[in-house]
Amino acid sequence: MPRNVAQKLLADHLVEGTLDPGSEIGLRVDQTLTQDATGTMVMLELEAMGLDRIRTELSVQYVDHNLLQTDEKNPDDHLFLQSAAERFGLWYSKAGNGVSHPVHQAHFGRPGALLIGSDSHTCAAGALGMLAIGVGGLEVAMAMAGQPLYVTVPQVWGVELTGTLPDWVSAKDVVLEMLRRHGVSGGVGRIIEYHGEGLAQLDAMDRHVIANMGAELGATATVFPADDAARSYLEAVGRGDEFERWEADEGATYDLTEHIDLSQLEPLIARPSSPGNVVPVAEVAGESVSQVVVGSSANPGLRDFAVVAEILDGHQADPGVSVDINPTSREVLADLISGGWLGSLVGSGARIHQSGCMGCIGMGQAPASGRNSLRTMPRNFPGRSGTEEDAVWLCSPETAAAAALTGQITDPRTLEQSHDMTYPRPTLPEQYAQIHDMLIPPLPAEEAQAVELVKGPNISSLPDFEPVEDRLAVPALLVMGDDVSTDEILPAGSQVLPFRSNIPRISDFAFTRIDQDYPTRARETEGGHVVVAGKNYGQGSSREHAVIAPRHLGLKAVIAVSFARIHWQNLANFGIVPLEFEDPADLAQISVGDEVVLEGVHEALRSGGTLVASIAGRSVSLTHRLSDRQVDMVLAGGRIPLTAQQV
Repeated sequence: MPRNVAQKLLADHLVEGTLDPGSEIGLRVDQTLTQDATGTMVMLELEAMGLDRIRTELSVQYVDHNLLQTDEKNPDDHLFLQSAAERFGLWYSKAGNGVSHPVHQAHFGRPGALLIGSDSHTCAAGALGMLAIGVGGLEVAMAMAGQPLYVTVPQVWGVELTGTLPDWVSAKDVVLEMLRRHGVSGGVGRIIEYHGEGLAQLDAMDRHVIANMGAELGATATVFPADDAARSYLEAVGRGDEFERWEADEGATYDLTEHIDLSQLEPLIARPSSPGNVVPVAEVAGESVSQVVVGSSANPGLRDFAVVAEILDGHQADPGVSVDINPTSREVLADLISGGWLGSLVGSGARIHQSGCMGCIGMGQAPASGRNSLRTMPRNFPGRSGTEEDAVWLCSPETAAAAALTGQITDPRTLEQSHDMTYPRPTLPEQYAQIHDMLIPPLPAEEAQAVELVKGPNISSLPDFEPVEDRLAVPALLVMGDDVSTDEILPAGSQVLPFRSNIPRISDFAFTRIDQDYPTRARETEGGHVVVAGKNYGQGSSREHAVIAPRHLGLKAVIAVSFARIHWQNLANFGIVPLEFEDPADLAQISVGDEVVLEGVHEALRSGGTLVASIAGRSVSLTHRLSDRQVDMVLAGGRIPLTAQQV
């Protein structure tokens, strides 16, 4: 039968199971990506497993999140990560080299490859015809050790693009349109595959923008064909010989279908505080703005900065607006200099920051309280910016630049009249800057064996976790609503992330965005506890700290209406039981402090049957979606203890 691109990629990497939607399969992993907010835990996991050298085709450790060096913690961790890369055989991308996703696409992305990363936006690499999936850190560690990636076979959602984007509308508006239609859970259990004649005008970096924010839709992956646009990109970064064509067969079909007429799109914006809260820019025009931030993995291409520079060229930004520019790589910064765009940005009053994630992860650039911040970033969860009561909006570079000029949310199409401006279409170089020196290649195996891991005082070993008991009688310490994000479970930002390699200390921040007293109450609760939530629990970042920290504080199970994919996997990986309400209406009957009693947990998990919990004296039916493999992990206390048992 004719196959689409996603089906071809899955079939090419299949090593266990069959491609029946809903069943669990094992996939061969070619490449892995880790970054410094999650990579420290991955390296500690490799150490705990006693790995001698990675088994993947290629693995890269990036330093792009924790770049502020206000004390010794971040630079100590950078030294640890570099020593771990040397010891285990990874490439190492130095601090300031750039955001992992665009740097990986430029230097290592290969059509037809399977990439997994301990960062939820790893899916951006689907722009090159790769199968790229964000997962928890332990999944990456196991892949480095030669194990398959286990996933539930997703549906393939075909999105046909037709028409031509109007002036002042760009790739960010395409994915915002998807979020406007489907919200933050519309892609759960699905691979999104874009196809159609409308692809012809989207280059590889435009596709990166769209693929990146597939994570905000909850999708397992986003796939584009490896066509002439992918070839042109690889030639522009000096790797044209690595191009391989991957396109859907004629007559290929999809499990679900969607159509977007690009010519009908208009500038869109996500209101605070969810990527799914999307409205037309014209609908909210006139709202005052005090900050504009351009950059991040969601708009990382040279074109995204150049179009802002050409809009601002010859103008000074509104005096009430701070314009922050985060070049996403050294190479983008070099091209901004050689193309003259950096001069335009500096002349407009913009502040130029180092190459990295920066404000996207709350690492600096926090907005003023009570003021609107417009950002070209992928997420605007509450407090993620570093300001507790923030008001972050997500938009295209065009909309961001218009606000920088006017001091208010402005439909960029109106600049044609108000500023006598035509839509800029920057002329990009045929060859992008190529800077290789900040990527340190793996040591030869014989030299790597002699490397000792450099551990500063803030790096602790992984805690030991006990197996799950057969009977639980514990209180519900939290009862939450829908769409609880990992930023709310375990915040990011400059105050928290420096402790990412110190589990006891980072646990002090668990759930504090929801309940400041949770860490104290959890430590005082003998015998453990559960938390209860609504739909799409654990959306957002792949950080496994959002599982390990509550587990360290005694979390035994999470009962939710439904889970986000990566967080659900992470819960099982670390021995926390993920249970779902058979009847979602039962959530409304549960209060904080209610006792939850579960009997015969082991047999119920192994049989796949319903668990009948007694919650404050009421019977509540619960189910789970764990595979036999995951049940074994949970009952052993997690994947690491299970692996130790098997060894």
